[in-house]
Amino acid sequence: MAMDRASFHKLLAFGIEKGVSDIHFEVGYPPHYRLHGELLGATKVTPLAAADTEAIASMILEDRHVAIDFTRRFTEIDVSYALASRGRFRASIFRQRGTVGVVLRLIPIVVHSLEHLNLPPVVAEIANARRGLVLVTGATGNGKSTTLAAMIRHINETRHAHIVTVEDPIEYLHEPQRCMIIQREVGADTESFHDALAAAMRQDPDVIMVGEVRDRETASTCLKAAETGHLVLSAIHTPDTVATVQRTIGLFEPAEQEAARDRLAEALQAVISLRLLPAKDGLRRIPAVEVLRITRSVRECIRNPARLGDIPELIRKGRDLYSMQLFDQHLADLVASGVITMDTAKQTASSPEELERSLRMTS
Repeated sequence: MAMDRASFHKLLAFGIEKGVSDIHFEVGYPPHYRLHGELLGATKVTPLAAADTEAIASMILEDRHVAIDFTRRFTEIDVSYALASRGRFRASIFRQRGTVGVVLRLIPIVVHSLEHLNLPPVVAEIANARRGLVLVTGATGNGKSTTLAAMIRHINETRHAHIVTVEDPIEYLHEPQRCMIIQREVGADTESFHDALAAAMRQDPDVIMVGEVRDRETASTCLKAAETGHLVLSAIHTPDTVATVQRTIGLFEPAEQEAARDRLAEALQAVISLRLLPAKDGLRRIPAVEVLRITRSVRECIRNPARLGDIPELIRKGRDLYSMQLFDQHLADLVASGVITMDTAKQTASSPEELERSLRMTS
């Protein structure tokens, strides 16, 4: 007998109670939970059959009035799913080896503050900008959506503004405080990021949050919105600040890239890159954060691809004056303050030897 809704919700509730970040449902395995970065199988639960994962996918899609023929190929589906008032999830439904798989990312009900997330104070300064493009970057599961939500919360608490978000799917739900907030979901409320962004420009926004920059059209429209006096916040899957500049320019056709460099150099306000690391206490994960803020020298490096390699040194030198920081600089701070171990920092550092040297000099 395939899994029923009560059993499914019991598994979700267990994950919420334990504070997991992701729940995996795949044929041949019991449900797996990611807790503090580690993937752990559920005990006392038998491996799932194809009928179980199909039932789970059907229950998730039922609220959307979407029906899928699982005997045929289908494209990956990303939707949100709510468990009453307990929590919300971002669900990814896909095929693998002829069967259906489902991975759920837990989205906490509470939108945490920047301080609660242990993000450096400069992130609040960046969120205070009135115009320009801010990109939050990192690999999947490293806190991009959570950071963007915290930045929206900061704006919502500190200024009167109109905020429009475009997401696929909507993750955190924002309650109006000082701001008016419109949240639109691709697929449910609008056809595409590009369409929603074009419409947002006509909705008198002060701040536009775009869930992810995925293609040239979205990148170009984000730049246009930033160029016309809006603050645009978005995410992109890149490992650090230099790769973010390269990736953004690379979304454009070769003939467009010189103009795109000029546009990005003028519109970009900051890049915030994230890597979540296990804390020393083993009970949570802590963000290591690289921060690039735009200065005249950084603009010149963005315009000239031969000078992109100079950006890390500009970040290093700009720490005191502009609150910029490299990953390795922040890792040294986290080790010195006892938040993470030296071994964790060395595994993540761009230059482990330089990291050790800098810590010896400050100890």
